[in-house]
Amino acid sequence: MSLTNTLAVFVFFCSAISFAFASDPDTLQDLCVALPSSGVKVNGFACKAETNVTEADFFFAGLANPGVINNTLGSVVTAANVEKIPGLNTLGVSFSRIDYKAGGLNPPHTHPRATEIVFVLDGELDVGFITTANKLISKSIKKGEIFVFPKGLVHYQKNSGDKPASVLSAFNSQLPGTFSIAAALFSSTPTVPDNVLAQAFQIDTKQVDDIKAKLAPKKS
Repeated sequence: MSLTNTLAVFVFFCSAISFAFASDPDTLQDLCVALPSSGVKVNGFACKAETNVTEADFFFAGLANPGVINNTLGSVVTAANVEKIPGLNTLGVSFSRIDYKAGGLNPPHTHPRATEIVFVLDGELDVGFITTANKLISKSIKKGEIFVFPKGLVHYQKNSGDKPASVLSAFNSQLPGTFSIAAALFSSTPTVPDNVLAQAFQIDTKQVDDIKAKLAPKKS
């Protein structure tokens, strides 16, 4: 094999490996504490000067207690990602706590940058995700049990019981992102045209307007 062909195969092989293991980028130093105030983002945040790094950059106490639920869905997500823990920058992990009232719902949504694994702290939940073949994979899970939601797939959690429930969620991204299906379609800015939503959901435009009004952000 010629040198040119050997180099081409080597480059292709390296590219294939890079693609196969694609996720949050690997760190090239011990730490890179996020410095959002810099305004610079290169698939993450710029690094704070190491001389200014403290233990506070790696600590967060916000998951110790249940979150306050004050919405009609009956659930609240408390995130522990790079926006709350600057030390997570470039480390490719984050955490959340989700609390549910009796009957509460974490509505269908996706995480475009991460797989999610949930551990039930208390209560019981009906959970599920939908594959690209439109198959629902669902199960009822209880305290001490785990369920996985693959990266990018639509999923939900519903507390069908008469007692509160809570879970801890882990992600393989410092900032997994959340794309709530109903909110994205019916309360985006600017809004998706009524006729598009009416045709997509086979409803009339008045029903679209009614849904938009229900999902509109509450004015303080």
